[in-house]
Amino acid sequence: MKTRILVRLKPGVLDPQGRAVHHSLDHLGFDGVEDVRIGRMIEMDLADGTSRETIDAMCRQLLANMVIEDYAIEILDDAGNPVGEPA
Repeated sequence: MKTRILVRLKPGVLDPQGRAVHHSLDHLGFDGVEDVRIGRMIEMDLADGTSRETIDAMCRQLLANMVIEDYAIEILDDAGNPVGEPA
């Protein structure tokens, strides 16, 4: 079972990497970029039937820093497309 975890900084948390990218885009002449936030994506192959509760526990205990980050869980089909709604 393919799973994708999207981890992002919570709103209001300073994102120095996002600021640097925003500044660089501005310097390169890309107008209209109002804000940039940098996150990370984790893809895992899990045993079929792994529960969302188990994946959620993985995120809370290791994959995301719950003080400053939020996350979304996506279960993927064989083609790598999300199945259902992110959790």
